Amino acid sequence: MKTALKKTILWTFISLTILVILGIAFIFICYFTSERVKFSPSKLQEVTSKIEFFDNENTPIKEENSFNSKFVKITSLPNHVKEAFISIEDKEFYNHKGLNYKRMLGALIWDLKNGKFEQGASTISQQLIKNTHLSSQKTLSRKMNEIVLAKQLEKNFSKDEILEKYLNIIYFGDNCYGIESASNHYFSKSAKNLNLQESALLAGIISSPGRYCPITKPENAKKRRNLVLKEMFEDNKISNEEYQKAKQSEIEIKIKSDKNNRLNCYSEMALDEAISILKMPAKQISNGGYKIYTFLDKEKQAALENAQKQTNFNENNNALISINATSGEVQAFCGESNYKILKNKRQPGSAIKPILVYAPAINEGIINPLTQILDEEINISGYAPKNHDNKFHGYISVKDAICSSYNIPAVKIMSYTTIDKSKKYAEKCGIEFAQNDDNYSIALGGMTYGTDLCSLTSAYSIFTNNGKYIKPKFVKYITDSKDRIIYVSDKKETSVIRDDTAYLMNHMLVEASQKGTSKRLKELDFEIASKTGTVGKNSKNYDAWSVSYTTEDIVGVWVGNMDNSPIGNIVGGNIPIEATKTYFKQIYSKNKPQPFKTPSSIEQLEIDAKELSENHQIVKAGSYLPERYRIVAPFSRFYPPKNKEHGLLKLKPATLSGKIIGNDAILTFDAQDYLEYEIWSENKLIAKFENKSGKIEFKYYIPYTNKKQSFTLITKMKNYTTNETFQESSKPITLIKTKDSNIEKINEKWYL
Repeated sequence: MKTALKKTILWTFISLTILVILGIAFIFICYFTSERVKFSPSKLQEVTSKIEFFDNENTPIKEENSFNSKFVKITSLPNHVKEAFISIEDKEFYNHKGLNYKRMLGALIWDLKNGKFEQGASTISQQLIKNTHLSSQKTLSRKMNEIVLAKQLEKNFSKDEILEKYLNIIYFGDNCYGIESASNHYFSKSAKNLNLQESALLAGIISSPGRYCPITKPENAKKRRNLVLKEMFEDNKISNEEYQKAKQSEIEIKIKSDKNNRLNCYSEMALDEAISILKMPAKQISNGGYKIYTFLDKEKQAALENAQKQTNFNENNNALISINATSGEVQAFCGESNYKILKNKRQPGSAIKPILVYAPAINEGIINPLTQILDEEINISGYAPKNHDNKFHGYISVKDAICSSYNIPAVKIMSYTTIDKSKKYAEKCGIEFAQNDDNYSIALGGMTYGTDLCSLTSAYSIFTNNGKYIKPKFVKYITDSKDRIIYVSDKKETSVIRDDTAYLMNHMLVEASQKGTSKRLKELDFEIASKTGTVGKNSKNYDAWSVSYTTEDIVGVWVGNMDNSPIGNIVGGNIPIEATKTYFKQIYSKNKPQPFKTPSSIEQLEIDAKELSENHQIVKAGSYLPERYRIVAPFSRFYPPKNKEHGLLKLKPATLSGKIIGNDAILTFDAQDYLEYEIWSENKLIAKFENKSGKIEFKYYIPYTNKKQSFTLITKMKNYTTNETFQESSKPITLIKTKDSNIEKINEKWYL
């Protein structure tokens, strides 16, 4: 038994040893057969980088595209700044010679076991090399280059010099390279004045600037900061008292006001996309001589910037974006804020309703534009939404609910579609939800984090592309230092809704731009669809949105303040729409966009307006329905209105009654407005009634020589399909003159 156990252990050890040897051999083969990068001390000294950007005509974009690191000496930094980075990034920094073999072995075993090369176990030295010499691609050859160069780095520089260069070059998000730039940006102070919790926050950002951004992801940033503090405490770098105090502190961001801020220029957005594509930081893109060719249309960019200048945003932060309606190409973008607006999430208000509420419900056959929704006081699991005017409007069509941007119908409709199903549609359009976005408030834009301008605007591409979502893009293609094309953008489409759903949404949103919350656009002489949104609380507005589109362009406008201060009396339907109108006027001054096309999946049908108004049901117009009760409206061929041929319309003969006063016969009957009536006397037509409802009274003179007179009421109903007329006669009545009738006549004259 012992012998068998020993053999098992021995073979296991031998197998693992062989596996590790083969793994190491494979890594070295990859390294020596790949192109190797040489160590360059000069790359460690560069604190200013420049990247070339080009527009859609391959003309250089004339924007300031320098990305500067503000250099700071390590000796000027408090100890807790240095210790924060070491505790979270490289605990053995002062003990190893560039590599942490124990961590590398553990990472190697994990990678080999899982068949993925994800565990890096990089030291600060390796990270410095990666950020100055290499790309961020997780390949064996790159890792081997990193290891070799890290060893050379350690031979040429001291530990403090390496740490100093690392802190001055690492990326902290929001265009901040180096701790001095980051400290100035996030806290409006020099790095030498950073306190413990601020140092821990910055140390936590660098592993994933997007995920741990204190502006857009404050909760994530706080958790990460507290993890750094915990590591510092366990490393005996701070006391328990310092740990507890710093951990319980709130994140306080104070963005430095800078008129030369370049965070909201087109090039900065293109750079973010290029970083994601090439999987390398901006400095590496610059050092590598890469050139970024974009979709920027200089005429549209100039028009958008002009619209921004012409619009009075009342010193509030703002952003405008224009996306090609059929390709997803971002052709123009501008913004005013000290934050990177385009990627920052804000509550979208009612601007999310077409994507999250109405399109999903139409696509599922739950509603169409004429569907009647009862706008009334509701309470769903404790959630009681209110309309912006604090009124209830009774039965209202979906089309009118969108035009007036009422909230209660939207919440009701989402309850019919279900929250989960509605979210799945929106997620296919690039809208992200937090885990706890599982209540009906999201129907009105009440999301945990909200969404960003680019995502919201591009989501509307499902309406301009027959139901297909197109992911937005800034970068057209990228070349390397030898002008070789290494990346070309492609059109990525996702089917979300049918083309009939897209048409019906266009149909309603075009009406919203004519008589709804976007009605300021109605003076433009071409077809525009639009939806607005306003976010407010306690009678104060904080965000105003509009997304408007033609068959050629989708334009999104946002007004708000990233410090969450109120924006005054600005709402989605005024300032954002005014900016959009100015932009559209300029770009369509010569050539007007084509109107939206009607797909074959849409048919124009006549419906019963009487049934709609009285029973709030949508049914096809029956054969006997008069023209005045017919409404022509577009419908999906997949979900036509119900066939209710007879419905309320039946041939119901009326009963005629009457009396004689003096020489006048007073005849009465109850009329239905969809029927026709004729009164005959002695084979002579004496009266005809159409489009009458309720009690009808008719006076007919009887010659004084006649002692009696007979009357008959004929009820008629026409078949408008065959043009046949059906009729029924009432039982004839005979009225006889008496003394009493003459007395009534005299009395009546006496009163007159």
